[in-house]
Amino acid sequence: MKKKEIVFLLLFVTMFMAACSEEGNKSGAEGSVKQEIVLNAGSEPASLDPAMNTSIGSGWILDHMYEGLYTRDQEGNVILGVAEDVEVSEDGTVYTFKIKEDAKWSDGSDLTAEDFKYSWERVLDPNTGARFAYYLYVIKNAEAYNKGEASAEDVGIKVIDNKTLEVTLESPTAFLDSLMTIWTFYPVKKDIVENNKDWTLDAENFVTNGAFYMTKWEHDNQIVLSKNDNYYSESDITLNQITFEMVDDATTAYQLYQTGDLDFIGSIPTDQLTVAKDSKEYTEFPYYSTAMFIFNVNKEPFTNEKVRQAFAMSVDRKSLVENVGRTGETPAFAMVPPGADTPDGDFRENGGDYFEEDYEKAKKLIEEAMKEEGWSEFPEVTLMYSTSDNNKRYAEAVQEMLKQNLNINLKLANQEWNTYLDTLGRGDYQMGRMSWTGLYIDPAVNLEYYLGTSTNNRTGWVNEKYDQLLKDAKVEQDVEKRYELLHEAEKMLMTDLPMMPLYFLTKNYLTSSEIEGVAFYENRSPLFKWAKRIDN
Repeated sequence: MKKKEIVFLLLFVTMFMAACSEEGNKSGAEGSVKQEIVLNAGSEPASLDPAMNTSIGSGWILDHMYEGLYTRDQEGNVILGVAEDVEVSEDGTVYTFKIKEDAKWSDGSDLTAEDFKYSWERVLDPNTGARFAYYLYVIKNAEAYNKGEASAEDVGIKVIDNKTLEVTLESPTAFLDSLMTIWTFYPVKKDIVENNKDWTLDAENFVTNGAFYMTKWEHDNQIVLSKNDNYYSESDITLNQITFEMVDDATTAYQLYQTGDLDFIGSIPTDQLTVAKDSKEYTEFPYYSTAMFIFNVNKEPFTNEKVRQAFAMSVDRKSLVENVGRTGETPAFAMVPPGADTPDGDFRENGGDYFEEDYEKAKKLIEEAMKEEGWSEFPEVTLMYSTSDNNKRYAEAVQEMLKQNLNINLKLANQEWNTYLDTLGRGDYQMGRMSWTGLYIDPAVNLEYYLGTSTNNRTGWVNEKYDQLLKDAKVEQDVEKRYELLHEAEKMLMTDLPMMPLYFLTKNYLTSSEIEGVAFYENRSPLFKWAKRIDN
């Protein structure tokens, strides 16, 4: 063979092999899918300490990083989580949990009964200042310890051995399994917490026991979670990474979703709803939550009950949900939303509405209040809300309704979420926007928001009879009588009206068609634990 022919042959073989290699790489790229997704968290988390968090948004991230003794499956049913077994005493007051032998922290160390004991007692420690500590009051002497009337040793939490935890309750609690799915019952690692008072501010400090752990946190920008290979059920987890972006503008988030930079959004701009609803990627899901305006009863004009009643009567809720929200919400005339089953049917349906819109009566109530208080002019009122397009639209609509129906000029002010919570907590407001989601589905969890001892109750309203009704309902073993007590409590709340309900929520989502396996819940944000990206 001539030299020129040999060179040509070698060149041909080289080009053929390169072409084959290129085709092979192309085929491999199409056949493999990178198991990473990007979600929108909206804003910087208020707290990622399970003991301190009170926000559904922050809880969404916590639910991907931690797991309690109980958890939920993909259909929302309560099942055992890191506990593999539980024994309950005949009288229903002692629960003995056996923790899975392969339950570990993300650093590979064992998850133990002592971890739960430490974490729960930390929540109850008065020095911690946990707002959700009252959720643990079902445990014997938990309330007394939290109020400084007992010691930690008196609390009904006992370590039997490394993997066995005994919990003694104040009284039988039928909803204990649902209650224990909330993040306040999640374990935290003692050495991490004790060695750094600012442990929740840096990703490298998060040692978690759930399906994912934090690997990156750019504050006010994004949080990145990675798969926890030490999770006992890691074989069920397909995703390698979840990124939570913090885009607080709904229109911007929608545009990022359209370009594929976000795989999921939970807030759809009103002007895009019609288009979104026609999409196969759109999901509308009932949500066990109530949107409301709260009143500071210690600041004029809301020191007068008639003013609060008048405001509640002067808002056209049907117009709000049809023209402002347009996402399937329903008008609310009570605190507890639909969805809580009782022996006699739905709690809300049985309780009915507690007031009706009546603009003429509302005007008379304002006149009576002004005479009673000696006001020559109605006090100036400012409605505060946390910054978001959705909140702004509702605030402006209510502003117009109060002007039209009561001739009251309502001023508007907005703050970023964490600042807003601080402002309300200090009582430095007159009227504010809030929503409340039952972390487990039971009327008590909605009504307990307004307990005099609840740190979530920022209205200044305290009614001892109301508090006693809820306390009695907590220990009442006769189911029908328990719901009677809860109906009575709600009636009392809706008579004094330290708040005015606006609507019961419905959640609306857009999820990329490339993502499957998302679990949608009626009282929590969607869980992406079992999600995966598919080659669509």
